[in-house]
Amino acid sequence: MKLGLEDFLQGHFGTFGPYHVSREDIIAFAAEFDPQPMHLDEAAARHSLLQGLAGSGWHLCAITMRMICDGFLLRTACLGSPGVDEVKWLAPLRPGDDLTLDVGVAGSRISSSKPDRGFVHFKNQIRNANGQLLLVSTMPVIILRRDAIDGASR
Repeated sequence: MKLGLEDFLQGHFGTFGPYHVSREDIIAFAAEFDPQPMHLDEAAARHSLLQGLAGSGWHLCAITMRMICDGFLLRTACLGSPGVDEVKWLAPLRPGDDLTLDVGVAGSRISSSKPDRGFVHFKNQIRNANGQLLLVSTMPVIILRRDAIDGASR
């Protein structure tokens, strides 16, 4: 059975991972989507603000979405999202990092225009194996209510 709006209570929802990131992963993502020297070349990266090879912040966002999908979203009656409220990159993603995702529910509400669904506001935190916080993000997700899920499967 799919998770519905009522399954997301305020507070900590779950912890997911680990997700391993290799040097090759960082370079492949950067080559395709963010080809800045600090993401592609170790010598150039040492002389950058990041002081060593580091993954793109956009790579970290993509990993976060993968971990959310694998962790719970694909088992949820999700209808999509109107966007992301906030993303903060707090520390670099490094080759060899093993990432853990903590997901919290900041709140939820039923849609005033479509009462068969509602909005869940998630707060996500990604940490490396040392416990260092790399990313925080907040985003609303539109999720069907349980009655609507049951009605849709009839």
